[in-house]
Amino acid sequence: MKHIDTRSIFSLVFLSMLSSLLHGQTNKSYPPSRFPDRVILGFKGNPAISQAVNWRTDSTVLKAVAAIHEADPSPDFSKNARIVDAYTHQVDIDGKKVHYHEVDFKDLKPETQYVYRVGDGTYWSEWFHFRTAADKNAPVSFLYFGDAQNDVRSLWSRAIRGAFTTLPKANLIIHAGDLINRANIDYEWGEWFEAGGWINGMVPSLSVPGNHEYYKDENQKSTVSKHWKPQFALPENGPEGLEETAYYIDYQGVRFVALNSQEAIYSADVLERQASWFEQVLKNNPNRWTVVVHHHPIYSTAKGRDNAKWREKMEPLYKRYHVDVVLQGHDHTYARGINMALGQSRKKPDGPIYVVSVSGPKMYQLGLENWMDRAASNTQLYQAITVEDNKLSFKAYTVNGDTYDAFDLLKDKKGKNTLVELSGGLKMQERLNLPYNLQKSFKDADLIEYNDRFQKYKNRKGIK
Repeated sequence: MKHIDTRSIFSLVFLSMLSSLLHGQTNKSYPPSRFPDRVILGFKGNPAISQAVNWRTDSTVLKAVAAIHEADPSPDFSKNARIVDAYTHQVDIDGKKVHYHEVDFKDLKPETQYVYRVGDGTYWSEWFHFRTAADKNAPVSFLYFGDAQNDVRSLWSRAIRGAFTTLPKANLIIHAGDLINRANIDYEWGEWFEAGGWINGMVPSLSVPGNHEYYKDENQKSTVSKHWKPQFALPENGPEGLEETAYYIDYQGVRFVALNSQEAIYSADVLERQASWFEQVLKNNPNRWTVVVHHHPIYSTAKGRDNAKWREKMEPLYKRYHVDVVLQGHDHTYARGINMALGQSRKKPDGPIYVVSVSGPKMYQLGLENWMDRAASNTQLYQAITVEDNKLSFKAYTVNGDTYDAFDLLKDKKGKNTLVELSGGLKMQERLNLPYNLQKSFKDADLIEYNDRFQKYKNRKGIK
């Protein structure tokens, strides 16, 4: 029998693991247990008097609960915390049964800080804090992310953690689709929750699905991820059949409307029903500001992409009902602008400000179209937005924490907006070079064509 050199074997295993880690090739497993994980806040009703929370356990937890109390600097509150029974939903993933649990805390006080935890009465999460919304118009701040999608634990983590550092008192977080790459792959969702960590348990999230949250079921029907509805607490006030993927919520004077562009693009019937629902939602809108979120852009930023039917149906409604900002993803580049003819003053927008952004590391070729006022290629970003009375302030940051884009919208008494362009004073020049992998794969003709578009865009912007 040969002698086995355990030190050599250990060295080889260690080197293999190190190589995989360095190249981002390991898929970390995230098995559930009796202890709660993937804790995330959301909304089912009025955010001034309610707050919803989801979490995951293994299938042995049959009765889950949450405990809540008004936040108190003394630890003595815990014995008086109110216990609320959870709704439990079983999901079969990778041949294993997993339990997701949801509680909607009700009868809360507006503008009040609460402390809560989730578990089964024996195995508990840590205590988290959240604050309910005011029951009147008040300043609102929120974070917005384009596609995370790939290398989420490795590289997207710096986006969400940097964003929280920039705006730690954010009222909510918006995810514009493609949170992960493959709809039902559990470890990808595990990476997403690990990247956000306890932030998800303290700042509520509003998410819309992208194309990568969909899969073909056994009947070859395109279906939203098995994880989506069980793991997110989202409003169910959308069109029939699109519950928790299209919805709206009013928060301190801002109406947030989330749309499901994925199903609308592939079904004329869904497009019509969703547009009709959207029109009714905005016809009866008492809020001063309106923010719309969906995955597929009205105007694409990546070369060769276009969502013509989606744009033709929705943009007239955006203009008719004075949508202020439309936040989007899908194209793995950054751009912000208005659909107005070149040479026309952009100080008085005749429609919404469109933004497309990317927070993860997957990058596409930037289109450099005429509607763009500020663009970026090959750059991970996050956005911080504040709304206060007559002003909406927008800032886009690179994951280094540098301000990349900025503008204000000022709303007059008649509801008309004035755009105050702030990006001209930024130190950072526009990042417009092709991603390295595209530079290597492009043929000479492709590079010549891109450089020609690049130069025309710079000439229009007066960039040397």
